[in-house]
Amino acid sequence: MLKLLPNILTLMRLALSVVFLVMILCAPHVENRTLFLDVAFVLFVVAGLTDVVDGHVARRFNATSKFGRMIDPLVDKVLVCGAFTCFAIIGEPKLFGLSGVPLAAIHWFVVAVLVAREAYVTVLRHLAEAHGVNFAATASGKFKMLLQSFAIGTVLIKMAHVTKPWGDYFTAVTFVAMVVMTVISGYLATRRPSWKQLKAEEKAHDSSSMPA
Repeated sequence: MLKLLPNILTLMRLALSVVFLVMILCAPHVENRTLFLDVAFVLFVVAGLTDVVDGHVARRFNATSKFGRMIDPLVDKVLVCGAFTCFAIIGEPKLFGLSGVPLAAIHWFVVAVLVAREAYVTVLRHLAEAHGVNFAATASGKFKMLLQSFAIGTVLIKMAHVTKPWGDYFTAVTFVAMVVMTVISGYLATRRPSWKQLKAEEKAHDSSSMPA
């Protein structure tokens, strides 16, 4: 049973993520918006904690699996990319009095960067796993996820509680840091030893298959 616990927690996080995303979309239409967003924030924190716990349990009981290595980052992508997509749909966060096309351009640019990075790294991960090469999370990927999670929490808190100008500046700086780290971590994914190992194996295979 303990061997299955990390995957069960991951699937629970997926369910929590779906509920969280629906709550973001519903937020503009809720009467008590502050309380509703506070509940969404707590739900987001709980989902994040299950991510920490399932990784700890997997290492503690040697319950890591190929399924877990593939589905865990996929759920993270659903949560993060889904959150910023939902924010863009509802036009949040508001920044510096911008509205209409300029604000939407900022929101959808952020979504495009995040989705492009995650799609790219997912392709690399599938190629590596298909060849039996471990493509587990790295320090840069974890820090990227931390910044993305912090940015999501920042937007929720800003929507619910912050109307002062400093909130715009804080959110903007957080978004810039997140986007920069997202790009850097995507680049570093191509420099990691496991990916270089896969490329070396493919090159060796191509060389051995060439006719003499």
